[in-house]
Amino acid sequence: MLMPHLFPHLLLSPLSRVSAALLSPPPPSSFSTSSSFLSPQTCRFHRRWTRTMAASAVSPTPYEEALNCLSSLITRRTRADGSNRGDQFDLLFDYLKILELEKPIADLKVIHVAGTKGKGSTCTFTESILRSCGFRTGLFTSPHLMDVRERFRLDGVDISEEKFLKYFWWCWNKLQEKTNDDVPMPTYFRFLALLAFKIFSAEQVEVAVLEVGLGGKFDATNVVQAPIVCGITSLGYDHMEILGNTLGEIAGEKAGIFKRGIPAYTVPQPEEAMSVLEDRASKLGVPLQIVSPLNPESLKDQDLGLHGEHQFLNAGLAIALASAWLEKEGHMNKLCLEHTASLPEQFIRGLTSASLQGRAQIVRDKHFCVEGQKFNLAELVFYLDGAHSPESMEMCARWYSHAIKEVPKHLDPLGEQDHTSCSSRQILLFNCMSVRDPQLLLPHLVKTCAQHGVHFHKALFVPNQSQYHKLGTHASPPAEPQQIDLSWQLSLQKVWESLLHSNKGLSSTGGSDNSLVFPSVPFAIKWLRESAQQNQSIRFQVLVTGSLHLVGDVLRLIRK
Repeated sequence: MLMPHLFPHLLLSPLSRVSAALLSPPPPSSFSTSSSFLSPQTCRFHRRWTRTMAASAVSPTPYEEALNCLSSLITRRTRADGSNRGDQFDLLFDYLKILELEKPIADLKVIHVAGTKGKGSTCTFTESILRSCGFRTGLFTSPHLMDVRERFRLDGVDISEEKFLKYFWWCWNKLQEKTNDDVPMPTYFRFLALLAFKIFSAEQVEVAVLEVGLGGKFDATNVVQAPIVCGITSLGYDHMEILGNTLGEIAGEKAGIFKRGIPAYTVPQPEEAMSVLEDRASKLGVPLQIVSPLNPESLKDQDLGLHGEHQFLNAGLAIALASAWLEKEGHMNKLCLEHTASLPEQFIRGLTSASLQGRAQIVRDKHFCVEGQKFNLAELVFYLDGAHSPESMEMCARWYSHAIKEVPKHLDPLGEQDHTSCSSRQILLFNCMSVRDPQLLLPHLVKTCAQHGVHFHKALFVPNQSQYHKLGTHASPPAEPQQIDLSWQLSLQKVWESLLHSNKGLSSTGGSDNSLVFPSVPFAIKWLRESAQQNQSIRFQVLVTGSLHLVGDVLRLIRK
């Protein structure tokens, strides 16, 4: 069912640079051209609102100005474009010369991590461990969920707007001055990687943890020639339009971060992938070690900061990477870590305090939270995970199936709400990039949930906000529903309906009303909130997955 004309008052202004927190009147199209149909007060308000918005639109803040410049670097090519592979990798070294970053990068003490699944989590654990050991840390990850500054963490905190602008304009102005037709401005991700190197070197971090953006061999982070240690997380099928159609080809691209003689660690891999990693390591004289998942007992009755059983695998790799960095930099002795049989306290503290948005994250919608009340009038809880590969879909489904049967303490800190008497309804909010195959993703999700006794009451399909505006905190869709191309969401819905009809036992709902398509995320959130309000005896448990961009869009809206 397509629902493009519901809730027109939710449509955001096309002047998306202005805070969405400002009061928005109905879209201009809903007003008659004759002012006689409107009250004088409404006409005055609308004229005043229009003047305010127009003034704001021509006077962007310095931060919005930087985001506009950054947006101009986004290439319009699709990821499947054959010219993406390699894409004049050597240009990166020209940029390093222009920005005078060759020596600063050589001086950085880098931990470099590639992989298909768990890169961001592994990097987050590693940074948190070393910060708990007392070191000044820099962490570069991607993508961001709500604000581009999330990609650059200093000592565990997103870079401040002030520092971001300082380093952004330093890099931007130098590149604008020196680039030309032969050496054009770097593309979006390459600029961000260069900016990360500038930030970390200028801020004199003691360790820089770098997550590869895509692949490894031709990734912008791979200008680092001598990292302290490298890591490869779990490998699987993803970005095949660029990295190759077999696990062996994909592993070869990821192993592109290996450097001669530099130690590397990985987790257990499928045989086809592991043989390629081992072959590449052997040719480069890389001591490659396979690490086991962390034993939960090592945490002394504490929980990992990132949830899901798969995180023990990432935590095990992070421990190996942090330990290798400490040992190679001569810090094991100083910290009295060398001869401890159990996991050091600093490691436990780092692992249990690590945080990363959008990975197995649970957020109750504050829309229904009334200050001073013990009980909510309605209950709407979002379970957010940016899974976007078949394997990660299975992990996400297992986590969700387990999580909805528990009530985390942070969702009911008083422990006074009677959750046992409240029935629940599971809803899927989904989108994925068009280069991904939903016929691989959705069956893995549905079948794994069904194996754990979980069936979705309804699935909602929606385009990402970033489909319209790639950057900025206030990205919003076009104001007119007819401008929105929902062909991809309709095809996702078709896959979903086909899946349910061919596996009748997988869904607990009958009939054809199993799914809805919305023209934007605000529409979907509005529908969910109204459904929860109208059914206060039911706990709505919404799984948001398929895209980290979608997860970021939802977080941005429910946290306003």
